[in-house]
Amino acid sequence: MRSFVVMAMFLASFAHAAWNDYTEERDLELDTADIDGLEIDSGAGSLDVKGVAGHDGIVVKATIVVSDADEDEAARIIADKMKLSLEKRGERAELVADFKDGFMGRDLSARIDLEITMPAGLALKIEDGSGSIDVKDLASDVAIDDGSGSIDVQNVANLVIDDGSGSIDVVRASGDVSVTDGSGSISIRSVAGTVTIDDGSGSIKVSDVEEDLIIVDDGSGGVKFSDVRGTIEQDT
Repeated sequence: MRSFVVMAMFLASFAHAAWNDYTEERDLELDTADIDGLEIDSGAGSLDVKGVAGHDGIVVKATIVVSDADEDEAARIIADKMKLSLEKRGERAELVADFKDGFMGRDLSARIDLEITMPAGLALKIEDGSGSIDVKDLASDVAIDDGSGSIDVQNVANLVIDDGSGSIDVVRASGDVSVTDGSGSISIRSVAGTVTIDDGSGSIKVSDVEEDLIIVDDGSGGVKFSDVRGTIEQDT
């Protein structure tokens, strides 16, 4: 009986915590005529980007989450601190999704989770604070500058990643791949160009590289590579 009461109290507490998260969804769209790339400036929250061949617009689903806040308090925070916009800037589209200053008061926190569909041929540049990043199916160049959180990239052209911390997984790039990483494991597979890695700490696994593998610094952590058909340069 005692265990049942404890479990009931735990479930009630968990449900109460979940109810205190305010969630709101917003949709943004932009026609991509005369646009050759998308630049994303995001703070906290997950980022999921998918390229679609033949698509003629950028479609964004933004899920806004303010923790431990009621509807009125969340509405005030969103109105005062949130920046969420998708606009054309010259030949680029710019998506901004962030809470300025990052301070909500009390123990509150907020994030914006983004799901983005875009033309596969547009270049992509991401500057992200924290949260997971998932990019796939872009027949174009991709550049990612990330603070923390896992990064998963599949089916892109040239790829440049500058990452603070978090795992990195790259599968299938039709160009070169360059990774500068602070900490976290790195896995790279099926690259048609050259792979260059400068790593602080964490394991490195590389396989199926058509051209060269250059490891500028492997920091701390094991290094494994196979099926590299060009030259191999490794810092010792």
